[in-house]
Amino acid sequence: MMAATLAPQRVRRLILVAPANPWSAHGRFLIPFLTNPAVAPLFLQLAPRLRIPQEFFLQRLFGDTRRIRPGTLEGYLAPLRTRGSFEYGLRVVNTWKRDMRELQAAIPGIAHIPTLLIWGNRDAAVEPGSALHLKTQFQTCRLLMLEGVGHLPYEEVPEEFNRAVALFLSSN
Repeated sequence: MMAATLAPQRVRRLILVAPANPWSAHGRFLIPFLTNPAVAPLFLQLAPRLRIPQEFFLQRLFGDTRRIRPGTLEGYLAPLRTRGSFEYGLRVVNTWKRDMRELQAAIPGIAHIPTLLIWGNRDAAVEPGSALHLKTQFQTCRLLMLEGVGHLPYEEVPEEFNRAVALFLSSN
């Protein structure tokens, strides 16, 4: 969404997949916890070493863990092995509130762009209920809420996801 605000005249359509947005309550408790000066250094020491919790949190992104294809978790975990990835994540978290305020102020500048929102109703990362509020911010917006799907619909139900995207892109 923020990229679209940089040159809205160059964007003909938006497809947003469970995007972080100012109306999602998810993270409102975790963010202050992780940015606490007593917790952040401890997090940076422990998080890179704890593979099992990392896998647990990744699995929570799926509405149905039986849909996790072989190699998927390893692919998402690989970047976490890169030096500095957790420090980067904490920097993102530290600016979260400001970033969400900026996003909320910027959305009216892209409200005219036809938009497709795709969400899983079992999303544990970005509150599915926030989709309804986000939808009202756009003049022409379709919301596809996928039953039993988590935060990664393109992983869980790729055929349904691709069909919805193709239909949206080919429609007038």
